[in-house]
This record gives sequence, C-alpha cells and structure tokens, in this order.
Amino acid sequence: MRRIVLKPGEPFKQEYLARSGAFNADALRAATSIIEDVRMRGDAALRECTEKFDQVRVDAFRVPDAAIDAAVAALDDGLAQALQHAAGQIRSFHERQVQQSWFATREDGALVGSKVAPLDSVGIYVPGGRALYPSSLLMNALPAKVAGVGRVVCVTPPTKDGTLDTAILYACRLCGVDEIYTVGGAQAVAALAYGTESIAPVAKVTGPGNAYVAAAKKVVSGDVGIDMIAGPSEVCVLADEGADASLVAIDLMAQAEHDPLASCYLVTFSESYADAVEAAIAEQLALTSRAEITKASLDGQGIIVVCPDIDSALEAVNTIAPEHLEIHLEGALDLLGQVRNAGAIFLGEWTCEALGDYVAGPNHTLPTGGTARFSSPLSVDDFVKKSSVIRYSPRALENDGAATITIADHEGLWAHARSVEYRMQRLKGDGRP
Repeated sequence: MRRIVLKPGEPFKQEYLARSGAFNADALRAATSIIEDVRMRGDAALRECTEKFDQVRVDAFRVPDAAIDAAVAALDDGLAQALQHAAGQIRSFHERQVQQSWFATREDGALVGSKVAPLDSVGIYVPGGRALYPSSLLMNALPAKVAGVGRVVCVTPPTKDGTLDTAILYACRLCGVDEIYTVGGAQAVAALAYGTESIAPVAKVTGPGNAYVAAAKKVVSGDVGIDMIAGPSEVCVLADEGADASLVAIDLMAQAEHDPLASCYLVTFSESYADAVEAAIAEQLALTSRAEITKASLDGQGIIVVCPDIDSALEAVNTIAPEHLEIHLEGALDLLGQVRNAGAIFLGEWTCEALGDYVAGPNHTLPTGGTARFSSPLSVDDFVKKSSVIRYSPRALENDGAATITIADHEGLWAHARSVEYRMQRLKGDGRP
C-alpha cells in the first residue's frame, strides 16, 4: 500500500487519491452503441449481446415460475435461513424511512403540502461475473417493496450453463419481485429503460454493475431515473495503536477482494502501526483463495495515511469521503459528529463492514468515488416521488398577489403577472374573466 505521512498542519489532498471513475470513454462508447441497438432491434439485439458477452443462447428471457419454485426447493437450508434473517432486518430498517404525505393550511386559507406516491415500476440490476450477489437483490428490492412500487423487475446475467443462481432466485421470491429476466450488461439496462418485445420498460433503474452497466445507466439517465452511478467499492479504516492490527488488516482485505480496482484506505497515527497492519495483511493473504484480486487492489489502490493528530485524521477521512468508514478508536461514537462525508459508518471493533453488506439492515448500495460529499445510501426515498400540492383561497390570493405580480414583472413574464392580476380584479368585481 502506498504510504503518505502528513506533517503537523499539512492537509490531505484530493490529488493523493488518484481515483478511477465508474467507467471510461471506451465503456461509454460501447454502452451507447449497445443501447441504440437494443432500442432499434429489441429482443434480437438482446439475444446477440447475451451470446456474444455471456456465451449463452437465451430463447426466452423471462424466468418461469417453475424455475423459481425449483430454486426455492433446492436452496441449502442454512443459506435460505440466512437470507430470511437478512431480509427481515433490511425490511425493518427501511420501514422506518417511509414518509407520509402531509398538508398544512395557513391562516389565510391557503393549503400547501406534499403528496408522496410510489413509483409505478422499478428495474433492479443484479450483477454476475466474479461473484453472485443475492444480497444486492435484497438491498434494492426490499426498499422498493416497502415504498409500495407496483412492479419490481430483476435482470441478472446468466451463468455459463445458461442458468441463474438459485440464491438470487430465492431472494427474488423472498422479496416479492414480480418479474425476473435472464439478461445482463448494458443491454439489460437498455431493455429496462426502453423496453423490448419481452420486457416492458420501467420508470427507474437501480443496482450496481460493471463499467459497462455504469456507463449504460449514465446514458439512459433522464429518460428513466437511476439510483447512482457506482464505481469501485471503497473502505476507509480509522485506527490507532490500540486497534487490533489483524482485525484492521482483514477488514481492508474484505473490501479489496471485491475487485482489483477497489480502494482501501488506512488512516492512522504511527508508521509502526502501519507496518503492523501490512504485516498482518501479508500473513492473511496466504490464507485466501482471492489473493490475486486482493493483492492487486491493495498494491494498486491502497493508501495508508499517517496523521499527526485526530483532527488531521478526521479531515483526511472527510476528504476521502469513503463509501464505507470503520472507526477503530475508543469513544468512536463521540467522533460521529465530526464525520461529514461517508456513505456508511461502522463504529467500534465489533462492527465490521461485512455486517452492513448483509444483515445489519441499512442499505449497502452506497455512494462511491467521493460522492458521499453530496449523496446518500439507497433508501425508500429512491422509490417514491413527491408532488407539491397548492390550493389558494381568495384571501390567500389577496395576501400573495401583489408580491407575485412584482416579481413576475421584474422577470419580464407578462402573462405570469396578468394571471394573478386578472384574478385579483375578479375578486374586486372589475369584470375580468
């Protein structure tokens, strides 16, 4: 891991991070081409892309109920129970996020408010590739269902033998997903956004994927809603000499094993402790079956920041604005107010990031690449829309009319001003319609 030692008063700078984006120009060009092809040719383009990229011929994209029934029956009982446990806690957490419509009546009789309604339909992308993620399905489908979305669709790429992961199918049934389709990549995003003969379009696309999926979501954004454009996963561990170096090491590795581009940051206070963590990583690399990916991530994207004091350490954390932040310090909860930028915050040595990935309840779909500076985890709010509601009384019109006319006239919007003026004249009986 690259090491940066800060002097007293020296800030940690953004340029130290050298982050890679969610996708590159080549991925954007390829995704744009695939999307246009799917828009033009529908299912035929989906089949060709699936055969080309997944090496699988798919005749019917929709997964029949019988195949889901078989997956439910075949899934290992231990995994089924674990998914049920996770689903219960994820659902419970997101139920607390539900917002109600509200209305207020002013003294002059005007009614204002906000009407909250679920989206009509949502498409959830569940990635394949290096690993299979039923947890991603839970984290996207459950808040959508809690929000009241009427039609929840899952798309996920086939495995090499043309089947889908039984755990993903089980999770779909557990969450009440309405439709499942065997298709992945940018072509799946295109199908969700614009529809094909087999797949009706949706209002919003959510869920993580590779660079081509991320690029495709950017291309279709605006025609449909998207949750976020997620880049490589990240963790930042803030730890002092009192933290167990082996625990810190394995927590960094837990993020690094996702992807060679995953970013791992250790913010600490002494080079000797940094040495201890790196030694613990070296020991544990010999035990993992994902050593090549893990080492590539730590060597290529890992950074250790050695800070002179807690204030500079917290500023380094806020500059990194990590997707996941673990604080391995005594009194971690007391520092929470000083953390401005982080997608999810894990407090204390007993709280590893893996718990948040699966069972704790909060959503694991989080802002990456420093976007925690301005965005939030996936939530029920991502699956609803809000409409402002306004109803004026004659008295309220009299109260607000003059100010409205003055501002509209200043902005040169004649009809805006007259639309209020004519109503005020009508109130006075001046005969205007």
